[in-house]
Amino acid sequence: MSVRRHIHTSGIPVLCVHCEARHRGVCGALDPDNLVGLAKTCSRRQIESGVELIGDAQAVDSYSNLLSGVVKLTKSLSDGRQQIVGLQFAPHFLGRPFKVESSINAEAVTVVTLCSFPRAAVERMMKGSPEFEHRLLKQTLNELDEAREWLVTLGRKTASEKVASFLLMIARNIDSSVDPVARSASFDLPLTRAEISDFLGITNETVSRQLTQLRADGVIRIENTRHVMVDSMSRLRSMAMPSLSQKTDSLDRL
Repeated sequence: MSVRRHIHTSGIPVLCVHCEARHRGVCGALDPDNLVGLAKTCSRRQIESGVELIGDAQAVDSYSNLLSGVVKLTKSLSDGRQQIVGLQFAPHFLGRPFKVESSINAEAVTVVTLCSFPRAAVERMMKGSPEFEHRLLKQTLNELDEAREWLVTLGRKTASEKVASFLLMIARNIDSSVDPVARSASFDLPLTRAEISDFLGITNETVSRQLTQLRADGVIRIENTRHVMVDSMSRLRSMAMPSLSQKTDSLDRL
């Protein structure tokens, strides 16, 4: 037991000791020697809300661990319109390995903290640590699963279920005290009403109306327009899921 403790605590770079990316992110796959090597190439920085982190069609020369804050991912059309296609939370890995050019825009929607590495350093780690490469693949597959779930939300859920699903996602990812059996949550909305409506494919008025209804039903409380308190996570989860009768009706229509 003493040897095991020594392996997992000795030789860890100071920056990595309490880092969430080491405990819950991709860097958890690296041994102390690899962590030291990667830490020598890293740069940690805080970025204000509204700053573009990655541009569409931009050459990929670095990757980052998102240590705090929220990043929105968008796709742009030729006429300038944008669609929010995803959100990333700490300790997500920001960037797509094996691509030389970005196909999305990434923008900080809150103040974010990034730990960034040169592309070459990350690619060396992938070659030298199969477990590190496995972690990156696992995160990519998790994001694919989440994208598919979100397609169900956008394509099949009602407006009230969409808004409840959005709040549930934020609660699970922003409030670090929330776990699968947590009873309550508290967080600031990272997106504006307009951004939420874009993300959910409904109007601003519908978003506001559904938030008002959730508040009237006692599912949430809102302070200063952005701070949300969920007293019952189980109630919010039930609001986010289609009812059995709606499922039955859908099957009957097939």
